[in-house]
Amino acid sequence: MPTRTKFAIGASLLVLAVAYLIYSGVQQSSMYYFTIEEFIATKEKLDDEGIRVAGRVAPGTVVKKMTHDGAELKFRIGDFKTGDDIGTTVPVQYVGVTPDMFKDEGGSDVIIEGKYRDGTLHAQKVLTQCPSKYEAEAESLPSS
Repeated sequence: MPTRTKFAIGASLLVLAVAYLIYSGVQQSSMYYFTIEEFIATKEKLDDEGIRVAGRVAPGTVVKKMTHDGAELKFRIGDFKTGDDIGTTVPVQYVGVTPDMFKDEGGSDVIIEGKYRDGTLHAQKVLTQCPSKYEAEAESLPSS
């Protein structure tokens, strides 16, 4: 067999192998992203799928227990409405390191990465979002 043919076959196999690895990597790491309203409307179709859901932790629903794997958090997330009434909520269960900006009293804006099974979001990651608006403290001006 000529050298050019061997080179062409080897290059083709290499390109196919790289393409397959890229395709399989994207398939494993791709997740659907939903707001809580979108998720609630379609949650039954998403059973055991990898998903990301954005919502606000319902005040007064956080239960934290320490385990040998980290903090076990159970809480509910709902809409981004202000106040205690955040509409329909979904239970979340997470074991791991609690994010720094996660408030134990609730009210944190979070993105949950995980799978929905048995009526609960089983989180693999809990990401907290920074507030969208920062308000500067009123500074007192020196009197002249």
